[in-house]
Amino acid sequence: MSTSVSMLPSFLGVIKASENIRDIVNHTPLIKNKNLSETWQAQIWLKREDLQVVRSYKIRGAYNKMCMLSGSELKNGVVCASAGNHAQGVAFSCHKLRIKGSIFMPSTTPRQKIRQVETFGRKYVDIILTGDLFDDCSNDAITYCKTNNSTFIHPFDDPEIIEGQGTVALEILEDINQPVDYLFVPVGGGGLASGIITVFRELSPETKIVGVEPEGAPSMKTAIHGGSVTTLKKIDSFIDGAAVKRVGEITFEICKDYLDDMITVPEGLVCSNMLLLYNNDAIVAEPAGALSLAALPLYEKEIKGKNVICIVSGSNNDISRLEEIKERALLYEGLKHYFIIRFPQRAGALKQFVVDILGPDDDITHFEYFKKHNREQGPAVVGIELKSRKDFAPLMDRIRKNGFMGEYLNEKSDLFQFLVG
Repeated sequence: MSTSVSMLPSFLGVIKASENIRDIVNHTPLIKNKNLSETWQAQIWLKREDLQVVRSYKIRGAYNKMCMLSGSELKNGVVCASAGNHAQGVAFSCHKLRIKGSIFMPSTTPRQKIRQVETFGRKYVDIILTGDLFDDCSNDAITYCKTNNSTFIHPFDDPEIIEGQGTVALEILEDINQPVDYLFVPVGGGGLASGIITVFRELSPETKIVGVEPEGAPSMKTAIHGGSVTTLKKIDSFIDGAAVKRVGEITFEICKDYLDDMITVPEGLVCSNMLLLYNNDAIVAEPAGALSLAALPLYEKEIKGKNVICIVSGSNNDISRLEEIKERALLYEGLKHYFIIRFPQRAGALKQFVVDILGPDDDITHFEYFKKHNREQGPAVVGIELKSRKDFAPLMDRIRKNGFMGEYLNEKSDLFQFLVG
């Protein structure tokens, strides 16, 4: 389905949006990152939208859209569906503009994001938790909107939302005094990427713009490769700020024609980058906020010696997720391994395993065992953390040679999730 030209965002619309939001949003810094620049032998700049007033860029599109609504459009309030960041932008805008809002959020939304919506919206918003994923939540929100004749504030597939997000690009080009060779932008529904494209194709058409989305939710890549918007049957919702089953019709039309590349990155690699940002630079990025950085190793040769911008799109991260983030990072890096180990049911078997199997830097981080009577062997689920990826092959050799091997769980995703996840 083609999109009418009149429905597409415009460069002049982005200019107007920058005027609309000037006194509301932060002009976030564009900072050259020393650690990343040295690692990738390039000039890596971070656009710090994690420092925005609601800790993500979403306030830009939400406020721009809502401040342009007519009295009749506002009569019955506004409605939105969001996994968190768009909801916070809408809530903040409701409070600033004194508009009543109903905000639908997936029931799986981290509590931290729900509290933030409550804080920003105060008495002007009602929060409705429904569905497990954004798309389920969105369907319920649209039904409610039609029933109550309210105005729906779409998280990405709306020209004025896209124009608001495009103000990120205006700030980038205002702040940098040299050509931008590559720009990596996180993609969920495609609103931010579409807004950036709208500006860069006018002011810096030589810049290569690369969209980055989670490997477990490749909605834009699937749409571009298939030539039309497709609803994915199943997605991994871990990177909740960028995990959607279906991208927008408007955003698809823009991204398919103007993105120089559309790539996916593993969730574990994103987690590794989140930890690097925190440990090296004290930047607390949410999973979607670190998406763009996860693209750097895939473009290592192309970006060498170039000016590169990565958008850190948000920092609404719940600290309770830290252990899962660390776990996913270690699994991706090949440093965490889970096994079903078959222990001989005799005294000293565990001691033998520790002495004869574990290397000097190996650490048991998970152990579940129930002794079974009248059995020669008893299975245990054992998690082992390594210091180096190269220690894995010798560990496997020692486990097999000593007769302890049962199952290697990392490669058996269903069993692994049931026992360990």
